Amino acid sequence: MRKNNNCVLLILFVFTLFNSACAQNAGLAYLKEERLAEKSTILLNNDNSLIPLRNVGNLKIASIHLSNPFATGFDSLLNKYARVESYSMAGYVGKRALTQLSTDLKPYNTIIVQLNEADLNNTELVKFITDNQKSRNVVIAYFGKGEELAKLTDVTAPIIYADHASAVTAYYSAQAIFGGVAITQKLTGSITQKYRFGMGFLTEKTRLQYTVPEAVGINAKNLQDIDKIAKEAMDAHATPGCVVLVAKEGKVIFNKAYGYHTYAADMPDKITDIFDVASMTKISATTITAMQLKDEGKLSVDSTLAYYLPMARNTNKADIQVREVLMHQAGLIPDIPTFDKIKPTDHSADSSAAFPVKVNKGYFLRKDYYKDIMLPAMYNSPLKTRGQYVYSDISMLLMQQVVESIMKTPLNQYVQQQFYNRLSMQTAGFLPLYRFPEAQIIPSEDDEVYRKSELIGYVNDPTAALMGGVAGHAGLFASANDLAILYQMLLNKGTYGGDKFIKSETVDLFTAKQSAISRRGYGFDRWDPIADRKYPSELASPDSYGHTGYTGTCIWVDPKYNLVYIFLSNRTYPTVSSKLGSLNIRPRIQDVIYKAIAKGM
Repeated sequence: MRKNNNCVLLILFVFTLFNSACAQNAGLAYLKEERLAEKSTILLNNDNSLIPLRNVGNLKIASIHLSNPFATGFDSLLNKYARVESYSMAGYVGKRALTQLSTDLKPYNTIIVQLNEADLNNTELVKFITDNQKSRNVVIAYFGKGEELAKLTDVTAPIIYADHASAVTAYYSAQAIFGGVAITQKLTGSITQKYRFGMGFLTEKTRLQYTVPEAVGINAKNLQDIDKIAKEAMDAHATPGCVVLVAKEGKVIFNKAYGYHTYAADMPDKITDIFDVASMTKISATTITAMQLKDEGKLSVDSTLAYYLPMARNTNKADIQVREVLMHQAGLIPDIPTFDKIKPTDHSADSSAAFPVKVNKGYFLRKDYYKDIMLPAMYNSPLKTRGQYVYSDISMLLMQQVVESIMKTPLNQYVQQQFYNRLSMQTAGFLPLYRFPEAQIIPSEDDEVYRKSELIGYVNDPTAALMGGVAGHAGLFASANDLAILYQMLLNKGTYGGDKFIKSETVDLFTAKQSAISRRGYGFDRWDPIADRKYPSELASPDSYGHTGYTGTCIWVDPKYNLVYIFLSNRTYPTVSSKLGSLNIRPRIQDVIYKAIAKGM
């Protein structure tokens, strides 16, 4: 019987330990168990190097269990890495139970089977495994006495073997399947005729691990001020809710949701919720695409806009270099007119061939409005002083034009295929309502002026909205965990899950300080020591790079501390509030992390 993945994606014990009064004791206890789990976990039958799983975006995965009492936690950890459907064999009874299960599993090319000692007495189940390993990927996670593995002599599929069953060994084995943790041990003795002393395969850690702060030398108690600052934000109506994620040394050590979707307080925020990340789109979609195209020799930051864009050749944008655009030093004005220039004849309450562009519920824009009105406005916009730093959305609209002209593919499709799917970022993408229910998406605004609608799953930014939800400067939606995956890839110098996405030298080039007059890199925002209050926070290192978003979001990567910090909120709901900024909520939470690092255990 299949379980709903939305139910098994829980905030696990592993992430709530540090919220108790005895935070450090609990964290140290978990860490001790985790180290024991590492010492007792062995990988067998991995001759074909299936483990850790790679290219998981192309896998359709099911996890089945019979009597594992820790199956919910195991499956929840699997779902951090990929969409995994859970099947309990308790729902399959009678002589044809396994036949029915096989039928239900036909859509999947990879199945993970959780076993304990009692399960191995089921000869039909063992036959089910040996039959399936012939036609698809099968992975066994076995918890129990080693000698019982004699019952799996005919199994050639990889077996992740832990000598005892516990919540922590379940979490560890689940993460090992995807490379969230390394398998470091071999058999210290012979347990069956087949599995003998010294056997076993070692693996490397290739993806994020999910654990406790103590695993990176942080006392969980010293992170509790994050709760206080988040509560302050809710109490002050700076934002209805937020999600905070901290990853250090490739390990997610804090991931917590606060508050509610709206001030009506009828739907609590969850760590799996999807946020409109606003201008974080600039680096999380457009810039990373530019980086990959540079690696392929298709884009040069020294080339001009006219080289890539025929429409720019007879405009004042012709000789602007790509590097100027990426640093916001091209003399571009901040933005172009949006809803205030819309005429009644430009939009309709109903979709039709004449009005195909959906802006939001009950608002459809006329055909070719972007091409007829917005694109010319962008190319004909005045230039101010070139070489001066002026933050501009037009910069990334032009970069979208550049990369799409090279790729011959819309930006949203390219990043989905080349980054989000390959990284198994399950929620990330543009136009989220095509894939997710409204209940999983955080509302960004109640627009009573132009769109006359609550914006749930429709982009907040007006320019992006009139472009149908896909733009180079805004339009991306994602959960905190997905963003952590993307920016861990950049922190890893372009590598994640055993695959290379961007060359390390390109990551260094784009994220380094490039401007002589501002803090900017290519696309990326950076640390600033000159601001009245150091940016992005008092304690961030000069190596830090990232971006903020208008809706109340930010991502900051600090290579010096091997740190990824993500804050997602909807400060723009129901209307925009400046309190998130005036109360310094994002930088203060960031500094709690640095102080906790400095204090250690």
